[in-house]
Amino acid sequence: MAALDGLPPLRDVIQRHGLDAKKALGQNFLLDLNLTQKIARTAGPLDDVTVIEVGPGPGGLTRAILALGAKKVVAIERDARCLPALAEIGAHYPGRLEVVEGDALKVDFEALADGPTRIIANLPYNVGTQLLVNWLLPGRWPPFWQSMTLMFQREVGLRIVAGADDDHYGRLGVLCGWRTKARLAFDVPPQAFTPPPKVTSTVVHLEPVADPIPCSAASLEKVTQAAFGQRRKMLRQSLKPLGGEALLARAEIDPQRRAETLTVEEFCRLANCL
Repeated sequence: MAALDGLPPLRDVIQRHGLDAKKALGQNFLLDLNLTQKIARTAGPLDDVTVIEVGPGPGGLTRAILALGAKKVVAIERDARCLPALAEIGAHYPGRLEVVEGDALKVDFEALADGPTRIIANLPYNVGTQLLVNWLLPGRWPPFWQSMTLMFQREVGLRIVAGADDDHYGRLGVLCGWRTKARLAFDVPPQAFTPPPKVTSTVVHLEPVADPIPCSAASLEKVTQAAFGQRRKMLRQSLKPLGGEALLARAEIDPQRRAETLTVEEFCRLANCL
């Protein structure tokens, strides 16, 4: 990869710019350039695609995405220390890297989309799940993104792809199952990062479903939050604040069932009966 893009090895970049990963920012830098290429390839062909990346850090994944031919990368980075390293990548790929300094939770991503757009990111672990939920619940659907290829802690990845009767199934599994086709692509061991996290990470690839079951996102959030908030209890108990047995009767769902046994379709039915 270093030979492929003619830029210096990431370890040298990190040393030269004095970049140590900050725990407060949820940073773990990925230094293995073969791995960053594997992540970028998981997103599919990138020609004529705008890629949005969150938390590029020293730019290992950014370099892989650009080397694989993306039309443009828009990278959101809140750590000002990383900006000079990213500027060097921008100089190497003139006009193809736009860096937005700021907090990703406050960014209007739809405004950054330009033609076919994909999201590829090694997400900072402290905001990753919230960003995913925001991208799943935009104002309109189909969304501004064609696909999302995201790195999470493995535990979160399992929750994203989980379905009914799976121990990892919860609100996240319902939201992802409702609006996307999600799959686990591959695991990344702790030693691939600097500093190594305590857990294995995993790359998840999500593509939007063109016609999800018609349902209000706000109602679905309300129902899943109540149901999984007391996941070991029967639904007649956990859904009491939302109407309990009367709500379940309208949705034709047995009040003695528990949240983890309901399919995405059944959760949508509940939401539509609220």
